[in-house]
Amino acid sequence: MALTIGVDIGGTTVAAGVVDEQGAMLATVRHDTPSDDPRRIEDVIADVVRELMASHDVEAVGIGAAGFVDAQRSTVLFAPNLAWRDEPLRAAIEGRCGLPVVIENDANAAAWAEARFGAGRGEHHVVILTIGTGLGGGIVHDGRLLRGRFGIAAEIGHINIVPHGRRCGCGLEGCWEQYASGGALVLEARELAKAAPALAADMLRLAGGEPDMITGPDVTEAARKGDVAALKCFDLIGTWLGRGMAQLSAVLDPGMFVLGGGVSAAGELVREPAWHAFLQHLTARGHRPHAELRMAELGAEAGIVGAADLARDRE
Repeated sequence: MALTIGVDIGGTTVAAGVVDEQGAMLATVRHDTPSDDPRRIEDVIADVVRELMASHDVEAVGIGAAGFVDAQRSTVLFAPNLAWRDEPLRAAIEGRCGLPVVIENDANAAAWAEARFGAGRGEHHVVILTIGTGLGGGIVHDGRLLRGRFGIAAEIGHINIVPHGRRCGCGLEGCWEQYASGGALVLEARELAKAAPALAADMLRLAGGEPDMITGPDVTEAARKGDVAALKCFDLIGTWLGRGMAQLSAVLDPGMFVLGGGVSAAGELVREPAWHAFLQHLTARGHRPHAELRMAELGAEAGIVGAADLARDRE
């Protein structure tokens, strides 16, 4: 059975694992990410790969990086949180480890895992939305990862949906992730807690009475207890998600949407308003088939599993 290594490079942790052809994780290892030094990041990646190679016979390595990866899956063109600019990462790691290497955007890698082995298995047209601090995701079209002409497709969180809207970290205004993400959830919660503290009693209690200390998990816990303001926040974020999904359906016509990322742990709190808004804004509703909406299944392992599986297809 052919084994590959998947590496998921986060802002604080480099996580890696040995993965078999069925997407099962056989071994894992984690190291801290030295995010301010590209050479030291390469050292850490090489270290985790060699550590896993010492106990497993592997044929290739897949690396998921948070940034733009070129069409050849070789160079990280831009990684805002890892100090990479036109970084020839594939050549660097192949030289250090002696194995074939594939580089992929981390959200694409996680999306591929969900499509192949998780909630999207069996469906060949899947859009995965990764709802974390921002909004990322990936698109599987006709059974293949959609990467675009230059390798940087599916940056769906940066679709501009509100003219002159909230300023985004990408430098533009009104990006989708500013309204449908964990960051947006917390922003709405803090603003509501300041404006209507009586309605946000549970959120404020969890945050020690300080609106600016409210976190995403605080909002989720409070919403599950019936906090009116917290429920309103999930309704707002879910509605923006559903509106965007309807727009993506008009372009891509997927058979399934999958919600993943940290905010998806809230389950129906986010899924229900997203589903209602999706149906409300779907073009020709009632006269066409439409996508299902499921929650992701693989959790934090998705990036490792997806990167490892993509390493099997190196052409």
